[in-house]
Amino acid sequence: MGRRRAPELYRAPFPLYALQVDPSTGLLIAAGGGGAAKTGIKNGVHFLQLEQINGRLSASLLHSHDTETRATMNLALAGNILAAGQDAHCQLLRFQTHQQKGKSKPEKAGTKEQGPRQRKGAAPPEKKSGTETHQEGVELRVENLQAVQTDFSADPLQKVVCYNHDSTLLATGGTDGYVRVWKVPSLEKVLEFKAHEGEIEDLALGPDGKLVTVGWDLKAFVWQKDQLVTQLHWQENGPTFSSTPYRYQACRFGQVPDQPKGRRLFTVQIPHKRLRQPPPCYLTAWDGSTFLPLRTRPCGHEVVSCLTVSDSGTFLGLGTVTGSVAIYIAFSLQRLYYVREAHGIVVTDVAFLPEKGRGPELLGSHETALFSVAVDSRCQMHLLPSRRSVPVWLLLLICVGLIVMTILLLQSAFPGFL
Repeated sequence: MGRRRAPELYRAPFPLYALQVDPSTGLLIAAGGGGAAKTGIKNGVHFLQLEQINGRLSASLLHSHDTETRATMNLALAGNILAAGQDAHCQLLRFQTHQQKGKSKPEKAGTKEQGPRQRKGAAPPEKKSGTETHQEGVELRVENLQAVQTDFSADPLQKVVCYNHDSTLLATGGTDGYVRVWKVPSLEKVLEFKAHEGEIEDLALGPDGKLVTVGWDLKAFVWQKDQLVTQLHWQENGPTFSSTPYRYQACRFGQVPDQPKGRRLFTVQIPHKRLRQPPPCYLTAWDGSTFLPLRTRPCGHEVVSCLTVSDSGTFLGLGTVTGSVAIYIAFSLQRLYYVREAHGIVVTDVAFLPEKGRGPELLGSHETALFSVAVDSRCQMHLLPSRRSVPVWLLLLICVGLIVMTILLLQSAFPGFL
């Protein structure tokens, strides 16, 4: 049997590092680039239109936003405002789509980038930072809003950005170990504190204002503003190791299915050092109120690079440094889907198709869809077929039938049994 393969949805002209899906428009937003090095590799944010064509989900390039010399390494989305981590800065981008009024034919963009023909119109004087793209009656405009430096180490780099529950604040973390919280869209700084010795690897904001940070110092903390609430200890009820140090790679909050106000925290732990025979990585689910570990499960020997949670909190999506992609059940931490080396190199980001807005329409008959991007410039799609469940009445009918058959067999083998 051949190796399982995931369909390639899109290939960009530059390495891809970050991914978001807009639920209202169904836009898949992929970003990356070659950075400031003069290698000829561009930097940009690509807006892809997702559509169902002949029963299959496909993507076409709707708009390419040039980010000049800055590669986008991480993204967060709230409404139509993107927070993009570019080197040591956070850049806010606002995008808008609407139908064209005229019927002008699209012109060639004068670019070798893949995708449909597009046209960039001149921006009006009051919005010179914006660009427009027209495609089949759809117009998309992207504006550069505020930008601010968010990391101040010797080699500064913003590594993560996320919004709070009502999108009024965003938090950033980077190589200097500081968490900084900013108002949106003014990017006025409202909070700054030292969270870790060394780089911050990931952070997550909960609906109650609590902030979870994980870093290269092997620690994970829960904060209320700049006050330490608790430290996470994933091995309290899990495996113990004498000589293998682990660090936290990723953290995400997720809703508890069927409990609108319930929250769980999910973390990934990976070996801190590369070994010839790598030990397993682990997934841990935590109570979102007490931050006590609920369960821990191994998730393979490939080092996990990224983590995401579906809107309802039902599924977890993982990417690895060797290019593999997996989907897990959030409740039991059991693996449902796995494609080994779906990408040729490290998976940099994964995102589920939203479960609201255009998501159900695009999903079709599948239970969920996970998108992945990697340094190999490819965006791939991973579809999980609906798991068919047997109705309770059918199970009862089968049980009754088995009982009747057993009685009849006993009666024929032992006359007078009844």
